Amino acid sequence: MGEGGYDKLERAIQSLLAEARGGPVDTALVAPPMQAEQLAPDLRQLDSSETYVGYSRATNFRSPERVRSGAPQEYSVGALALNQWGLSGRWTVNAESAVAGQAGSGIAHRFSARDLHLVMGAGQAGRQVRIQVSVDGHAPGADHGADIDADGNGLVTATRLYQLIRQSGTVRARRVEIRFLDSGADVYAFTFG
Repeated sequence: MGEGGYDKLERAIQSLLAEARGGPVDTALVAPPMQAEQLAPDLRQLDSSETYVGYSRATNFRSPERVRSGAPQEYSVGALALNQWGLSGRWTVNAESAVAGQAGSGIAHRFSARDLHLVMGAGQAGRQVRIQVSVDGHAPGADHGADIDADGNGLVTATRLYQLIRQSGTVRARRVEIRFLDSGADVYAFTFG
């Protein structure tokens, strides 16, 4: 069924359970506690879609340099239109991810959604990679996600989805930039909610 409509799906499951049991079942809707990145997306204000970073599925890449598959290269990024992204600094772009080759490398995306998440990892088990996130060139403040603070500071410790931005006010197109203060981070995909 995809995202959203969870109440309808649960009602359908309850109906099937009642049919299988031959009698009534509890019809209360469950409400498990969820972390911020697990909350349902705001579909009314979602104008950006999942964006892959690895060359096998990447779209809307707008760094002036062409991707050099599987080999280190310096990239730069300038102005971005909505749903475009680019790399800056030294990166190795592989089929499924891109690896930050030096401290200070960055990735930028212009998006329009309440939430911006980034699937990324530290490169090796036990490593940590410090990140600095900015929105429209400034610290995110009240628009920071669950995995960074108001100053934009965060720590990548495992390969997972990180919630970086949760717009607190009116949702509008924004430019986010993630700067990797340590080398070695693997970046896989942006997702939005």
